[in-house]
Amino acid sequence: MTFYRTTRLMLSGAAFLSLAGSAFALDGQDLLTKINAAYSLQGGTLVADGVDVDGTTVTLKKASFKPNSGQPVSIGDITMTGVEEDEDGGYYVEEASFPNVSATNDGATFTASDLKLGGISIPANPKGDGLDSMLLYETAHSGPVKVVQDGAELFSIAESDVNLTLREDESGFDFDGAFKSLKADISKATDAQSKEAIDKLALQHVSGDITMKGAWELTPGTIDVSEFAFDFTNIGKLNLAFKISGYTMPFVKSLQEAAKQAEANANKEEAQQALGLSMLGLLQQLSFESAQIRFDDASITKRALDYAGSQQNMSGQQMADSLKAMTPIMLAQLNIPELQNAVSAAVNTFLDNPKSLTLAAAPAKPVPFPMIMGAAMGAPNTLPQVLGVKVSAND
Repeated sequence: MTFYRTTRLMLSGAAFLSLAGSAFALDGQDLLTKINAAYSLQGGTLVADGVDVDGTTVTLKKASFKPNSGQPVSIGDITMTGVEEDEDGGYYVEEASFPNVSATNDGATFTASDLKLGGISIPANPKGDGLDSMLLYETAHSGPVKVVQDGAELFSIAESDVNLTLREDESGFDFDGAFKSLKADISKATDAQSKEAIDKLALQHVSGDITMKGAWELTPGTIDVSEFAFDFTNIGKLNLAFKISGYTMPFVKSLQEAAKQAEANANKEEAQQALGLSMLGLLQQLSFESAQIRFDDASITKRALDYAGSQQNMSGQQMADSLKAMTPIMLAQLNIPELQNAVSAAVNTFLDNPKSLTLAAAPAKPVPFPMIMGAAMGAPNTLPQVLGVKVSAND
């Protein structure tokens, strides 16, 4: 798989010249059939009124997406360029571009432009257990996305990019993504109480970025999301990270099969029960390795304390002192003495000088999910020790 992907760009020109002729023309209908064979496992089917082939370009005319349940969604013409058929019968597409989107509902218009996927691998047989059985893409991009109502822009994203990089030894993926220059206008809230809170917290116009970064090692099934961050100007940065193992290719296939069986069952209540039982069984294959929630303040904490204090006829400092006094009392009810002092100290430090607050869980060795579920039901106060939970501030 790696050999063909790394050499196809260099050889494509010569190959198409040497293989020119109707006998070697791309079969556009076969391409669509194999896309659907792979994508149906993920929840839907791509339908087209026609399939046009021009050299290495394939166009799906008046395409629409038909989910396994629900109404079809009209897409328009999808143009795929640099299409090649692999020796095993699968396909590789250099780029698929989608028409711009414009939809209006309840007076609000949603638009999205410059939508495209790059480096798409379409499997010949989606029922295998290897990477060559997965429908994958290397890049996903969108240009400006906007929501406009009554001439006012309520929400927008300048652009977004997601990258998926297969390692040379095919042992796993590295991925990253960014949603850039996100803006939201919530200044026009009509509820008086909500508008007061928005004004006092200075949240009339929110702007920032969302970024993510991680990796998936296939054999142990380790998913390591090191960054999933929401970074907003004059508010702060919230970063979520986690690491689990057991999320293997067979696990993914089992998830897809369970979902497919649930969709095929006409009795939806019975289908949901069966799906729930399947999920419980599959969760037993997963183990928890670590997690972290970290917030870096950028002035929102002081405004929140001032606002909360004003609702109680006190100053922001008095509200902070009140919270510091209440924290150990509330934690005492949970019966977690090992963590109580650490949490109280972290809260005190943060409220005195809001910089950062971190909640981390890192057990000495991976903890199977069934053990976590058992502790949560039987002795929830032991969970912090089982998961190795720690709390810190301003570090």
